[in-house]
Amino acid sequence: MNFCSDCGQSVSHRIPEGEDRLRYVCDSCGLIHYQNPRIIAGCLPIHGEKVLLCKRAIEPRYGLWTLPAGFMENGETTLQAALRETWEEALASVECDGLYAIFNLPKINQVYMIFRGELENLNFGPGTESLETALFEEQDIPWDDLAFEVMRKTLELYFHDRKTGHFPVRMLDITQHKRFSKPKS
Repeated sequence: MNFCSDCGQSVSHRIPEGEDRLRYVCDSCGLIHYQNPRIIAGCLPIHGEKVLLCKRAIEPRYGLWTLPAGFMENGETTLQAALRETWEEALASVECDGLYAIFNLPKINQVYMIFRGELENLNFGPGTESLETALFEEQDIPWDDLAFEVMRKTLELYFHDRKTGHFPVRMLDITQHKRFSKPKS
């Protein structure tokens, strides 16, 4: 950040009086510009023994597989965001079973909230951000071509919990931001 969104003057990166963290502070009007983590809401869409994945048509991680998820928009709940992202990325409608996992990624200032739900029907397909969509049984998941560590952890937890039929809400911290390579052409 270089300029104040209120008065347009320059900002500096410093710890304001009474604070304990670096913030962008306007050198002219004194406005403190708070920056907070972004919330990513997504869904674990299930049909029988299978889960629905999307192959990304956008960066980051173009061509890799993921669960439908994306940044929450102003004016929506986390559940609304998860359902919207599921529709946008997979053209899929889901009946939500509830919050399944929360992942804190402090190194990149993100919080993921993943909901578990049943596909309402098999009318799904690639949305504008997906190259393709497909249902996968556990043994067919493209584990080496998953886009994000959060999605890998979600799937691992789900397949573990499915064996017991107990799906507690999980909260995990991912402190290492892993970079996955792009699939080989």
